[in-house]
Amino acid sequence: MEPTKLSPFNSKLKGRGFTLFELVACVLIIGVLAAVLLDRLAYYQEMAEKAVMESTARVVKTGLQIRLAELIVANRQTEADTLERADPMQWLEKWLVNYGGVLHEDPQPGTWYFDERERQLVYVVNTGNRLELDSRAEPKQVRYRVRLLKDRVKTAGGAVESVTGVTLSPVFPYRWP
Repeated sequence: MEPTKLSPFNSKLKGRGFTLFELVACVLIIGVLAAVLLDRLAYYQEMAEKAVMESTARVVKTGLQIRLAELIVANRQTEADTLERADPMQWLEKWLVNYGGVLHEDPQPGTWYFDERERQLVYVVNTGNRLELDSRAEPKQVRYRVRLLKDRVKTAGGAVESVTGVTLSPVFPYRWP
């Protein structure tokens, strides 16, 4: 018996390659998988930004609470109203890397600013495709305001209004699923 010769006309070798249909099907499957992967990557990037933003807000709130506690311990509660007017970042031991100071005309995405006119701490969202915000500001911004919590406290001379806490809360409700 003679060995088979390799030639393009040999019928035994015709079924060994890809057809055009198989190649198109593979390219489509790879394209769909890449699109799903990129969508998931964008989603996780956005959720990471949300987590960092909310974590930073909690750190600022803790700084405010510590400052209020210092004022109460030093019996200087009358100075507590400055917490509502001043830049809350000043109460942090170390400023954030992405803190831009006083709000500028052209805020950079992914940066915190303090709006002196409104007395609000502002985060300019970088990737907020899924962020639902009641504000119409562009670029999208999540704004926080410092509020003193007050309550009537009974004393020997009667009831007086006293500062009992401080909070940092969003100015506009937002939903970032």
